[in-house]
Amino acid sequence: MTQESLEIPIRDRVAAGQALARLLDDYRRNPNAIVLALPRGGVPVAYEIATALELPLDLMLVRKLGVPGHEELAMGAIASGDVRLLNRDVVDYLHIGDSTIEAVAEAESRELRRRDHAYRGERPFPALGGNQVILVDDGLATGSTMQAAVEAVRRQSPARIVVAVPVGAPETVVRLETLADEVVCPFQPEYLSAIGRWYVDFSQTTDEEVLDLLHRAWQRETERSS
Repeated sequence: MTQESLEIPIRDRVAAGQALARLLDDYRRNPNAIVLALPRGGVPVAYEIATALELPLDLMLVRKLGVPGHEELAMGAIASGDVRLLNRDVVDYLHIGDSTIEAVAEAESRELRRRDHAYRGERPFPALGGNQVILVDDGLATGSTMQAAVEAVRRQSPARIVVAVPVGAPETVVRLETLADEVVCPFQPEYLSAIGRWYVDFSQTTDEEVLDLLHRAWQRETERSS
């Protein structure tokens, strides 16, 4: 996938999703495909993909385990289904103890459960076995959260896992290509620095925006099946 598929800097997450949808057109109206967004920033991107390709949309809840005092630096991630991954390079280099890891993991687990209840309510998690799953986020830095998401999905025996992001660090993309069946990432700057650097508008996605987009997608899904 080439940078020409996406205007840089990216206008916003909506534009990112529209660009990715064009690159994922082979999955259009596939009855065995589903789009899973990583909240919160991945939801507006995934919504555009699901809308354009006429696919169902749901969530893959993942939380980064940030280094205390430097939360933007991931020492690992957790995901739905009791998945926990640690970045041993970061943990070992910073001499992070088990008690610190457990404290951060517990706090993030509480937030993961809160989001699950707030976003999904009583709606059951979709069955992924035998399906083609498109995992979407607004960018890849260390890739810890996406790696946890891939692991969580892999445990449900899907037919195929596709990672779709507009921008990502090249070394992270290479690593994910060994874990997923396909990675769609049209822009891979040599020096990523920060994902927000490559967006014009990278304002935080709110819970209210997530709920609105999910309800619109789920309503459309209900109308299609009726």
